[in-house]
Amino acid sequence: MIAINNVHKVFNRGKANQVNAVNGISIDIADEEFLMIVGSNGSGKTTLLNLIAGTELPGEGTISIDSSDASKLPDYKRSQWIARVFQNPLSGTAPDLSILDNFRLAALRTKPKGLSIGVNDAFKKQVKEKIATLGMGLQDKIEQPMGSLSGGQRQALTLLMSVMDSCKVLLLDEPTAALDPRSAEVVMRTADSLIRDFKLTAVLITHNLKDAFTYGTRIIRMSEGMIINDLSRDQKAALKQNELYEWFA
Repeated sequence: MIAINNVHKVFNRGKANQVNAVNGISIDIADEEFLMIVGSNGSGKTTLLNLIAGTELPGEGTISIDSSDASKLPDYKRSQWIARVFQNPLSGTAPDLSILDNFRLAALRTKPKGLSIGVNDAFKKQVKEKIATLGMGLQDKIEQPMGSLSGGQRQALTLLMSVMDSCKVLLLDEPTAALDPRSAEVVMRTADSLIRDFKLTAVLITHNLKDAFTYGTRIIRMSEGMIINDLSRDQKAALKQNELYEWFA
């Protein structure tokens, strides 16, 4: 699904504050693979995710998505494949619009927009059923402004919104970093369920080693812009939690 070949990304090239954020990374991410990325701050995790998303373009190397060369495509042109959930629960939603209107906009993410967002009873029913799966009681509050919700509620809804339109790749940038433990657990369980149910290829960045151990089908560790550990499905399944913590000892 995603093929990254010898990709480099340098910021402030030739200056005293030059940063070699990604150094010659090559990695193939298969269809329906759920890749967890761990690493210390400054290891290049977010830059790699941004390169996949198209918010950053590689200085060297190529990136293919679904067998198409996307190396020079900006993020809005990659929306035909990619949905993304950000670290900040306030990102990715319109706070002044209702929950229902946010879901309708999400359903039109890759489609032409008209003067009306076209909410009908069938769509309301669909949204309520999806929201009910969270167990947060929000299915009866779909007319409430999105901005009135807690961070955990917004992040959980953003995950559901990410699959309202067709996508093949889900990118998650530390989606639980700003949440309390209970909300974080709901978000991770929801993400895992959506990735399985919709047969998505997913990439998730996290500093939470428990989540990295519990979820995903593959795990890589980055340091200084390079991949220094890459465990396949079988290797990850055999990984002991203390061994993962020893990576950062």
